[in-house]
Amino acid sequence: MGILDELKKLFFGAQKASTQGEVTKMADKKMTVEEVNEYMKKQCGFVPRMFQIINTVTPEPGRTFADFYASIFGDGALSRKHKELMFMSGGVAYCSPRCIIHVIPAINAGATTGEIFEAASVGMILGGFVPGGPGIPYAFEYALKVLDIEAKFRKGEKWEYLPQPKFDHGVF
Repeated sequence: MGILDELKKLFFGAQKASTQGEVTKMADKKMTVEEVNEYMKKQCGFVPRMFQIINTVTPEPGRTFADFYASIFGDGALSRKHKELMFMSGGVAYCSPRCIIHVIPAINAGATTGEIFEAASVGMILGGFVPGGPGIPYAFEYALKVLDIEAKFRKGEKWEYLPQPKFDHGVF
């Protein structure tokens, strides 16, 4: 028995053979851009910016990433909400705009404004205490950005976590 068979047994062992066939059929189906974007929203809670572009060229990586994402962030010993808040908090700590975006799937998983504030606050403090961290004042700016994104998202307003790239390597 090969590694693939072992993984199938691990993931599908408790499922009926007919369910396995349905999963295989879904994996074999070619998805359109619209289908993969909806699939990513379901699996990830949002469509990451890079996949908004990649999916227009080839949707398969989007589906693969969404499955990987769901396997990590799905409910387990920790809830999806708590995993998303943890990731967002790390984004605040390391001043990562691509990580603070996880406030959106945290909201979709039921995070309250109070939970988001507390998680962002933990990230802010972490940014001041980890070796080589950016420092609390810099992480504070990202904590504020998280709260800004959260407020706009809840109101249905357009929000942005990162300015559009200029592709100029900082040359003005």
